[in-house]
Amino acid sequence: MKKSAFRKVIILFFIVIAQFLIAYIGLAFYYRNAFEYGTWINGVYCTGKSIEEVNTDLSEQFEYEGITIYDRDKNAYRITAGDIDYQYDFAEALELYLDRQNSWLWVDCLWKVRNDELKPRTVYDEQAFEECFNNMSFISQGKKEDGKLEIVKSDNGYELIDERRGLLDIDEAKRVVEAAVKDSAPCIYLEEEGCYYDMELTDEMQDTLKEWELVKDFQDCHIVYQIGSDMIPVDASVVCDWILLKEDGNFDLDDKGQLQLKDGAVEEFIDKLADEYDTVGKSRRFMSTRGDVVEVEGGIYGNQLDKEIEVSYLTEAFNNKADEVHIPTYSQTARQQGEDDIGNTYLEVDMTQQMMYYYLNGKLEVETPIVTGNTSRRMGTPSGVNYVYLKQTDRILRGEGYASHVNFWMPVKGNIGIHDAAWRSTYGGQIYQTNGSHGCINTPYDAMTKIYDMVELGTPVVMFY
Repeated sequence: MKKSAFRKVIILFFIVIAQFLIAYIGLAFYYRNAFEYGTWINGVYCTGKSIEEVNTDLSEQFEYEGITIYDRDKNAYRITAGDIDYQYDFAEALELYLDRQNSWLWVDCLWKVRNDELKPRTVYDEQAFEECFNNMSFISQGKKEDGKLEIVKSDNGYELIDERRGLLDIDEAKRVVEAAVKDSAPCIYLEEEGCYYDMELTDEMQDTLKEWELVKDFQDCHIVYQIGSDMIPVDASVVCDWILLKEDGNFDLDDKGQLQLKDGAVEEFIDKLADEYDTVGKSRRFMSTRGDVVEVEGGIYGNQLDKEIEVSYLTEAFNNKADEVHIPTYSQTARQQGEDDIGNTYLEVDMTQQMMYYYLNGKLEVETPIVTGNTSRRMGTPSGVNYVYLKQTDRILRGEGYASHVNFWMPVKGNIGIHDAAWRSTYGGQIYQTNGSHGCINTPYDAMTKIYDMVELGTPVVMFY
């Protein structure tokens, strides 16, 4: 009985051992293609999972939208992940990890936890990346094999075009961008990565740089003409035209190797300034009291630059590198300078309406009918913008066949003036056409008294039909 029981125990023991061995060997074979018990990778529980399953789980943890590339001017260029079919792949790293795993020793995992970190391999379409990179505009802009260095003239004066600096090393740029993509970098700055270089100076380039220093110094001018509210700079855009050139367009240097001022250049500038801002005798657009804009030509009122003085000033100021705002000297000045030299204080003589108005600071102070020159006798008062250049009282006006006493006399152009006319009892209407003056502006006594007291010397007189 005892032997039979012992035999049963032995048989049971071997059965248990056999079952254990079968289970152990079975798990050993199972873990040859799956991760052992207690395996964590990048925070993902991997026990019993295949490489494909773990690869999927790990890849879902990563997200890459693409890379932004900045050139030296901080212009941004984009390659998205979708453009190059960008993906993360842990398969290679997982295979190596699994190869290091000894499936026959899986029982060791029952007493310890394996928590490891793996880095993925980035996978993308290399041909698509090549196309995206080559199609970026900074690639074509960076191709400056000639390394041009030259002095050119622009609207702002002469400028140095230096294309030997900041040349893009395209191969290096491609290398660093591709490396950044592989590292899943969100952006990269090509200049910081050393993708730009400068070409070596040739002898010809060195001569150009020396010439540029002369040009830069010549056109380094900071004079500003102030005419009324207008500011007219005399800067590089102006004085670049003052440099003397040879027939072939090259700079004409003197015996000392210096640039030369072109004869008549300063005079030409002052002439253009006078043409634009001199107003004596020029046509002006004037808003009349009757409501329309009239074109008024001629007259003696206005501004006129003193060209001789200005040529002398500007030549000296330019040679001395003056840096200043200059108010020019005038041979004749109006009440104000600039395009609008009439302002808002003036006398308006409307010879069609036979009315005269006096505005003081824009406010109408006097409104009166008048009688102007007799048009039937070809003595019509001439139109133009003139000014009150004299004021007298108790004056005898003399002319061919007449001598007339007036209480107030304000000449505005030659012997044509504004005065009272005691011999007249009516004014305005069509009187001037048949019984007008010898050219003067006859004004009622009461109105003339006010005008004479209020109007100052130099006040513009706008006369028109």
